[in-house]
Amino acid sequence: MSISIDQPAPDFSLPADDGSVFSLGGYLAASKLSGNLKARVLLVFYPADESPVCTAQLCEYRDEIDEFKGLNATIIGISAQDSASHLKFKQKRNLPFTLLSDKGLQVAKLYGAKGLLGMKRATFLVDADG
Repeated sequence: MSISIDQPAPDFSLPADDGSVFSLGGYLAASKLSGNLKARVLLVFYPADESPVCTAQLCEYRDEIDEFKGLNATIIGISAQDSASHLKFKQKRNLPFTLLSDKGLQVAKLYGAKGLLGMKRATFLVDADG
């Protein structure tokens, strides 16, 4: 399954690098309640922490974080590694955004980012209405 433009983004909850649980629907609802009616979430599915291409991609997002903030977009990285791996990767690379653990690739499957060999690289921009 894959989603397309103007199709509602599937809601999900996953463990975050800091030990909390991130919920897409909860984040968007909280943004609206706080008056941020134009909040956006950039979901970045990537195969693995510390792999060369993934590291370059996420470091590029880190380096351009002010551009994303200017677009009112919050970056959320998603891969299959556990929260401990994500925290180590995040600290080592000074990544200023949340990394989520999709160990069973269930969320990746919802978004069409699950491949034969694991997580595929995919990016989705979700607007304030989901």
